[in-house]
Amino acid sequence: MKLTKRYIDSLAYEGNGKSQFIKWDDELKGFGIRVYPTGRKAFVLSYRAKDRKHIMSLGQYGVLTIDQARKLGREKLVDVQKGGDPVEEKKKAQKGETMKELCAYFMDNHSKLHKTTWDTDQGRINRYIVPILGNLKIKSITHSDIASLHRKIGDTFEVKTTKDGKEIVKKYGGKYEANRTIQLCSKIFDCARTWGFVDKNHPNPTEDIKYFKEESRDRYVTHEELPKLAEEIDKISNIYIRNLLWLYLLSGTRKSELMKAKWADVDFDRKELKLPKTKKGKPHYLPLSGPALTILENLPRIADNPYIFCGKKEGQPLVNIDKTWRKVRAKAGCADVRLHDLRRTLGSWMAQSGNSLHLIGRVLNHSKPSTTAIYSRFAQDNVREALESHGQQVLGITGKKEIAQVIEMPKRNKKGN
Repeated sequence: MKLTKRYIDSLAYEGNGKSQFIKWDDELKGFGIRVYPTGRKAFVLSYRAKDRKHIMSLGQYGVLTIDQARKLGREKLVDVQKGGDPVEEKKKAQKGETMKELCAYFMDNHSKLHKTTWDTDQGRINRYIVPILGNLKIKSITHSDIASLHRKIGDTFEVKTTKDGKEIVKKYGGKYEANRTIQLCSKIFDCARTWGFVDKNHPNPTEDIKYFKEESRDRYVTHEELPKLAEEIDKISNIYIRNLLWLYLLSGTRKSELMKAKWADVDFDRKELKLPKTKKGKPHYLPLSGPALTILENLPRIADNPYIFCGKKEGQPLVNIDKTWRKVRAKAGCADVRLHDLRRTLGSWMAQSGNSLHLIGRVLNHSKPSTTAIYSRFAQDNVREALESHGQQVLGITGKKEIAQVIEMPKRNKKGN
């Protein structure tokens, strides 16, 4: 029969405590009222999607009227006819209902699957996004919330912790970190739309955020700095960290890519190292120089550990060498040189040696020519040297020591003529 207010008010629970007690509506197929043992009543909708039967709750009787519930039921059935699944969509929304939950889902279903630098994403989520936005509902996050997050990260802040009785002070934030974190948020919200956590037309709150101006970093190890740096690297007792740093200097690979390299990816006959997972998303075959090959040939292997640079945990690679690196660079007198600057050192030195930007880009496995363009100023030095050599040749042939001459200017009269 058609569900009416009078009929629903007269209903009482008649189940056995285990099975569902539902009365169905004759007017709208699949629409009904469920009565619970406590006497509470709720509207439900039964439908089939992708060969699976679902019963979903539409809302509590009393909060929704019969007409409102029936209208909502019709809308859900229209979605089903279009290929939707209201129950599954609701489950997805609940998994990523808050920003904290969405971030966890993003890490498991995107970052860890597709990015070699997923640990960087996790660090920014733990350090900035979750503490500030974690408890907010995804749909409620606004452009203003994101702009505020951006400003807060832009101001460098200190975090003090105690370890083994010693106070440790770490600095976080800054303009670069702020920009990268908002870019990460943008990707997270894009994924949320793709996964159905929010409507496809839901605006991405990171849009139109004005990023902080960044200055490209061009720090590299100079010819004068390298001997002292090499001396300090050779003092490192851990053979894997010591040789890892040498290979960074010799190969110019990214930190995480080389740390996770395995012996199975080394081809001694072809003299190359295969990096299966790179930032570009595809394998990179890196030719190995003589010194690089010598390092690998003499590096001891540990049984049951497939990685070239073994960590403390059994069967695992090195994870973090930042502490060792900070000590090395400080003693070498170049405390501002970062690990990534060793990669930049190779590019800079290659440019100074006259190699083309295209070749440097291939060695460093850059995806965009614009990334390699930072080394163009070193190429200009070679152009300057070539022109200087040409100028000296012209002077030599003409018999001149110099071209510039002192020209005596005519004296002006009192009238200025």
